[in-house]
Amino acid sequence: MKINNDFYEDLREEWHTSTSHPIALLRAENRLRAPWIASLLKEPCDVLDIGCGAGFLSNHLAKEGHLTVGIDLSPSSLEVAKRYDTTHSVQYRVADAMVLPYSDEQFDVVCAMDILEHVEDPSRLIQEASRVLKKNGRFFFHTFNRNWWSWFVVIKGVDWCVPNSPSHMHVYPFFLRPSELIAMGAQHQLTLSCLQGVAPCLTKAFWRMIFQRRIEDDFAFRFTKSLKTGYCGYFTKQ
Repeated sequence: MKINNDFYEDLREEWHTSTSHPIALLRAENRLRAPWIASLLKEPCDVLDIGCGAGFLSNHLAKEGHLTVGIDLSPSSLEVAKRYDTTHSVQYRVADAMVLPYSDEQFDVVCAMDILEHVEDPSRLIQEASRVLKKNGRFFFHTFNRNWWSWFVVIKGVDWCVPNSPSHMHVYPFFLRPSELIAMGAQHQLTLSCLQGVAPCLTKAFWRMIFQRRIEDDFAFRFTKSLKTGYCGYFTKQ
């Protein structure tokens, strides 16, 4: 089954406004992850955000004083990202994650949030991320575990609860078990430094999604020890 990455090009302003599309869940995840990543970067860094979409993470890190580059294959998404970049400093560029147009060891930080499960060869993406990462640099990631529970929650659950879910937005065989991701990192000079689960908070906003099929701005995620569904963390380059 071929994964559907084409729908991102059609989102446009819905990246920031929709409450009936899974992109609202991505906004909620970013409200958790972006401050966490920023809290670990103690001094200004050169950052590459792979698969940056509409710039949720890139723009946040730019506000924190980091020199940020965001790449994506969707031109319309990058246009939205530029409009929401209040620092006017992020360098947005259409580029392929599998053939990064950057020099070896150019960046202090590389981020791949919600993209590893959208590519057929995540090991190749990780190889390229490691290539452009400086020694002792950090590679941040978020993806989904591959098991029956993640299939039920991330694929079937979203299809049932979010009315405008694109078909084949996620494809189960593309999900990555943590052990597989760790092994891919080890092949490319990356040592795991942090790993934690990500799960929704069971608040009123969660039940509103279940019963009213709306995802509003009070929907939130939390870090957890369980890696059953979504998980994130970072590698350090040796």
